[in-house]
Amino acid sequence: MISGHPIGVGLLAIAFIANFAVFFFRLYYPWPYNLHLLTGAWLVIALTLAIMVGLAVFAAGRITYHRIVGAVLLYLLIAVTFATLFGFVGLSIPDAFKGIAFEDDSALASALFYLSFVSLTSTGYGDILPVHPLARSLCNLEMIVGQLYPATILARLVTLELRPHTT
Repeated sequence: MISGHPIGVGLLAIAFIANFAVFFFRLYYPWPYNLHLLTGAWLVIALTLAIMVGLAVFAAGRITYHRIVGAVLLYLLIAVTFATLFGFVGLSIPDAFKGIAFEDDSALASALFYLSFVSLTSTGYGDILPVHPLARSLCNLEMIVGQLYPATILARLVTLELRPHTT
């Protein structure tokens, strides 16, 4: 599916090269924009995959099990996209989130994905809090999408799949 979209393949290649560049810079050259480049690369990866999968899931034709799995993948890519947006907000606005240290270590990605999935599912444990208005707005938007997406898109695809097909 991915190979049928040359622009998507090109964007993914550029994003993966950026990931390797960050890995190289971390080892040999302490560059202050490692996290910005890494966050941007992951945003490109998430959005490119979401567009490609979305085109396949919502294309005309019969709803199959694979389309439903693709719709679930889109739901997870929403979380990855918001995690990268949270990363940009946290890197750009000091103290935008309480409970996350925006330092160049492996714990940052874990904390961002955790925050995103907690927001997407509206779980809200309270250990990481959006403090800045932009961070709060992003969390609110993700919560709304996280509630409406499964209730509308996934439910509709499943009911179309379960509906008897006429041949």
